[in-house]
Amino acid sequence: MSDLARDGHFPQQVGIDAYGNSGFRFAEMSHRGSLLCLPTGMFAWPAMVPGDITIEALEPVLAAAGDIDVLIIGLGHDITGLAPEVRAALREHGIIVEAITTGSAVRTYNVLLAEERAVAAALLAVERVR
Repeated sequence: MSDLARDGHFPQQVGIDAYGNSGFRFAEMSHRGSLLCLPTGMFAWPAMVPGDITIEALEPVLAAAGDIDVLIIGLGHDITGLAPEVRAALREHGIIVEAITTGSAVRTYNVLLAEERAVAAALLAVERVR
Protein backbone atom coordinates (compact mmCIF):
# COMPACT_ATOMS: atom_id res chain seq x y z
CA MET A 1 0.00 0.00 0.00
CA SER A 2 1.35 3.44 -0.90
CA ASP A 3 1.95 6.18 1.66
CA LEU A 4 -0.73 8.33 -0.04
CA ALA A 5 -3.33 5.58 0.23
CA ARG A 6 -2.45 4.86 3.84
CA ASP A 7 -2.20 8.35 5.33
CA GLY A 8 -2.98 10.84 2.55
CA HIS A 9 0.68 11.81 2.07
CA PHE A 10 3.57 10.75 -0.17
CA PRO A 11 6.77 12.09 1.45
CA GLN A 12 8.39 13.78 -1.54
CA GLN A 13 7.42 16.08 -4.38
CA VAL A 14 7.44 14.24 -7.70
CA GLY A 15 6.25 14.72 -11.26
CA ILE A 16 2.84 13.50 -12.37
CA ASP A 17 2.82 10.72 -14.97
CA ALA A 18 -0.88 10.83 -15.89
CA TYR A 19 -4.24 12.30 -14.88
CA GLY A 20 -7.89 11.40 -15.52
CA ASN A 21 -10.21 8.67 -14.26
CA SER A 22 -10.84 10.95 -11.25
CA GLY A 23 -7.25 10.91 -10.12
CA PHE A 24 -3.53 11.00 -10.83
CA ARG A 25 -0.60 8.63 -11.39
CA PHE A 26 2.82 9.41 -9.94
CA ALA A 27 5.72 7.57 -8.28
CA GLU A 28 4.44 4.23 -9.63
CA MET A 29 1.11 4.58 -7.82
CA SER A 30 -2.40 5.73 -8.56
CA HIS A 31 -4.36 8.23 -6.45
CA ARG A 32 -8.12 8.79 -6.74
CA GLY A 33 -9.21 12.34 -5.96
CA SER A 34 -7.68 15.79 -6.04
CA LEU A 35 -4.06 16.43 -5.14
CA LEU A 36 -1.80 19.02 -3.50
CA CYS A 37 1.81 18.88 -4.70
CA LEU A 38 4.01 20.70 -2.20
CA PRO A 39 7.74 20.86 -1.48
CA THR A 40 7.04 18.56 1.50
CA GLY A 41 5.32 15.92 -0.63
CA MET A 42 2.11 14.92 -2.35
CA PHE A 43 -1.13 15.14 -0.36
CA ALA A 44 -4.69 13.94 -0.89
CA TRP A 45 -6.85 17.08 -1.18
CA PRO A 46 -10.61 17.08 -0.54
CA ALA A 47 -11.45 19.86 -3.04
CA MET A 48 -13.68 18.60 -5.86
CA VAL A 49 -14.89 21.71 -7.73
CA PRO A 50 -13.47 25.21 -8.19
CA GLY A 51 -15.78 26.56 -5.46
CA ASP A 52 -13.96 24.31 -2.98
CA ILE A 53 -10.72 26.25 -3.52
CA THR A 54 -10.82 28.47 -0.46
CA ILE A 55 -8.22 29.98 1.84
CA GLU A 56 -8.89 27.12 4.25
CA ALA A 57 -8.42 24.50 1.52
CA LEU A 58 -5.11 26.13 0.59
CA GLU A 59 -3.84 26.39 4.17
CA PRO A 60 -1.11 23.78 3.53
CA VAL A 61 0.12 25.92 0.63
CA LEU A 62 0.18 29.04 2.80
CA ALA A 63 2.04 27.13 5.53
CA ALA A 64 4.75 26.20 2.99
CA ALA A 65 4.83 29.66 1.36
CA GLY A 66 8.50 30.24 2.20
CA ASP A 67 9.42 27.36 -0.13
CA ILE A 68 6.98 28.20 -2.97
CA ASP A 69 7.33 30.86 -5.67
CA VAL A 70 4.55 29.67 -8.00
CA LEU A 71 1.29 27.82 -7.33
CA ILE A 72 -0.34 26.17 -10.34
CA ILE A 73 -4.04 25.52 -9.75
CA GLY A 74 -5.81 22.96 -11.93
CA LEU A 75 -9.47 23.93 -12.11
CA GLY A 76 -10.81 20.83 -13.87
CA HIS A 77 -11.94 21.32 -17.47
CA ASP A 78 -13.17 24.90 -17.22
CA ILE A 79 -11.25 28.00 -16.25
CA THR A 80 -13.10 30.01 -13.62
CA GLY A 81 -11.96 32.90 -11.50
CA LEU A 82 -10.54 32.37 -8.05
CA ALA A 83 -12.18 34.21 -5.19
CA PRO A 84 -10.47 37.61 -4.70
CA GLU A 85 -9.67 36.77 -1.07
CA VAL A 86 -7.84 33.60 -2.19
CA ARG A 87 -5.70 35.54 -4.69
CA ALA A 88 -5.03 38.21 -2.04
CA ALA A 89 -3.96 35.65 0.59
CA LEU A 90 -1.55 33.99 -1.86
CA ARG A 91 -0.17 37.38 -2.91
CA GLU A 92 0.33 38.37 0.76
CA HIS A 93 2.45 35.23 1.17
CA GLY A 94 4.54 36.07 -1.92
CA ILE A 95 3.09 33.28 -4.07
CA ILE A 96 2.39 33.84 -7.77
CA VAL A 97 -0.74 31.93 -8.80
CA GLU A 98 -1.73 30.58 -12.20
CA ALA A 99 -5.23 29.07 -12.40
CA ILE A 100 -5.73 26.96 -15.55
CA THR A 101 -7.31 23.67 -16.62
CA THR A 102 -6.08 20.57 -14.80
CA GLY A 103 -4.37 19.17 -17.91
CA SER A 104 -2.46 22.39 -18.51
CA ALA A 105 -1.65 22.62 -14.80
CA VAL A 106 -0.16 19.11 -14.74
CA ARG A 107 2.02 19.85 -17.77
CA THR A 108 3.17 23.24 -16.39
CA TYR A 109 3.85 21.79 -12.94
CA ASN A 110 5.97 18.99 -14.43
CA VAL A 111 8.05 21.44 -16.51
CA LEU A 112 8.67 23.80 -13.59
CA LEU A 113 9.48 20.90 -11.26
CA ALA A 114 11.97 19.50 -13.82
CA GLU A 115 13.57 22.96 -13.95
CA GLU A 116 13.94 22.73 -10.15
CA ARG A 117 11.75 25.77 -9.63
CA ALA A 118 9.98 26.40 -6.31
CA VAL A 119 6.60 25.22 -7.59
CA ALA A 120 3.48 23.78 -5.99
CA ALA A 121 0.23 22.59 -7.52
CA ALA A 122 -3.37 22.28 -6.34
CA LEU A 123 -5.06 19.95 -8.81
CA LEU A 124 -8.75 19.12 -9.09
CA ALA A 125 -9.25 15.59 -10.35
CA VAL A 126 -11.08 15.11 -13.65
CA GLU A 127 -12.89 12.05 -14.97
CA ARG A 128 -11.87 12.35 -18.62
CA VAL A 129 -8.78 13.74 -20.30
CA ARG A 130 -9.65 16.23 -23.03
